Amino acid sequence: MAITIRKGQKKDLPAVHQLVCELATYEKANGEVTASLEDYEQDFEANIFETLVAEEEGVILGMMLYYMTYSTWKGRMLYLEDFVITQSQRQRGIGQLLFNAFLGEARKKKAVLAKWQVLDWNEPAVRFYEKNGAQIEKEWWTVKVFM
Repeated sequence: MAITIRKGQKKDLPAVHQLVCELATYEKANGEVTASLEDYEQDFEANIFETLVAEEEGVILGMMLYYMTYSTWKGRMLYLEDFVITQSQRQRGIGQLLFNAFLGEARKKKAVLAKWQVLDWNEPAVRFYEKNGAQIEKEWWTVKVFM
């Protein structure tokens, strides 16, 4: 079967939301996804974020959710918020196809930088990113405030 990588559409958001919930389970953060499908739909329509999806025979097997942001030091930046392949479909090269498409989107948007986070214990992801030439900044801490 052929894997198709394409820009996500509103009709894909239920699958995207489900994959985010699957990712939360993988990251041992069950119950921490509080954004609803309705939130996704509203924010997608407001162009707050975009998605890429990996599809086979009409079934979404993986996705990336990203948005433009800005680095005051470097300029345009594409931020990768989430990247997940459903567990049963990992090790098929789907992640590499999605990652390549994401970098293509960054180039198309004239971003000078793509950025994301990875959990320090997620060794398969760390190896994947290093294999793809990513620089992992271990000295920066994540800081956040909930409203």
